[in-house]
Amino acid sequence: MANLLDQLAAMTVVVADTGDIDAIKQFTPRDATTNPSLILAATQIPTYQNLIDRSLQESRQAMGSGASAEEVVCEALDEICVTFGKEILKIVPGRVSTEVDARLSFDTQATITKARKLIGLYNQAGISNDRVLIKVASTWEGICAAAQLEREGIHCNLTLLFGFAQAVACAEAGVTLISPFVGRILDWYKKSSGRASYPGPEDPGVVSVTQIFNYFKTYGYKTEVMGASFRNVEEIIELAGCDLLTISPALLDQLRHTDAELERKLNAFDPAPTEAQIHLDEANFRQMLAADPMATEKLDEGIRGFCKAIESLETQLAHRLGQLEGQLEGQLEGQLEGDAALVGASAAQNQP
Repeated sequence: MANLLDQLAAMTVVVADTGDIDAIKQFTPRDATTNPSLILAATQIPTYQNLIDRSLQESRQAMGSGASAEEVVCEALDEICVTFGKEILKIVPGRVSTEVDARLSFDTQATITKARKLIGLYNQAGISNDRVLIKVASTWEGICAAAQLEREGIHCNLTLLFGFAQAVACAEAGVTLISPFVGRILDWYKKSSGRASYPGPEDPGVVSVTQIFNYFKTYGYKTEVMGASFRNVEEIIELAGCDLLTISPALLDQLRHTDAELERKLNAFDPAPTEAQIHLDEANFRQMLAADPMATEKLDEGIRGFCKAIESLETQLAHRLGQLEGQLEGQLEGQLEGDAALVGASAAQNQP
């Protein structure tokens, strides 16, 4: 009998949810996703220090010696995210998701500007738009930004998605893909209800993704559904047949080492009955989101968490930049001292 991972890959696109390049090599995902927390974790791995250093040095060179450390780090942050993406694309045959700074989640124009910059960095490296998904938070402002980016041929992955209103708005905006956060939805309901666990079919995150999937397929939306943020294998099993599932290396490994029959639970060609179709403008979107305390709280928490990860990464990069430039300064001083000593010795030899 085939293992669960092989069976899942036959009915769902398996995506690696990590910034750890070596971990991606262990599996055979089509795509890979990253976010600020995953990039921050990856930068702690000594193997990738050369990628970090190269990005900082190239950013300093691009910004010039007069730029402040803060300006260099800001530039390097984009470079590092794209650098990891480029390395990942050497392994996966499909797409990589690279995230816009979460601090821009409520600024449509700034999100568009940052997304254009990120895709431009990929294009400069010879990577076409069809191999990159720009991740944007599923706020109303983010969804509006994604709609414009899609019109420009820049494909988007709308992340931090917890509620039905967010999903419908994304589909109507024509975004390429959405990432509903299965595990984080479960976390909220466990805390709210006091329950220690939910059976797989009753898992609130599973129920949410199933609802979104069937709605999209019933009404012919082209937006792909990619379940994300899994807490256990049972959630993944219950979503077998979803367009895509992005899974951590630990759970991918567990799937690979489990031999059991896997049943298709979702079918794009035969979706389960769903609710009547709705259309959302900004007012309707905000009203529906406000009426969903779980989605409202988890969206806010997710944005704040990603912002914190970015700030931690910036602090780490600033520290490393100081080390690199301190080392360079020390080398230059040493070289100047050596040159001065040679000049002095030469002068002494030439004295009568």
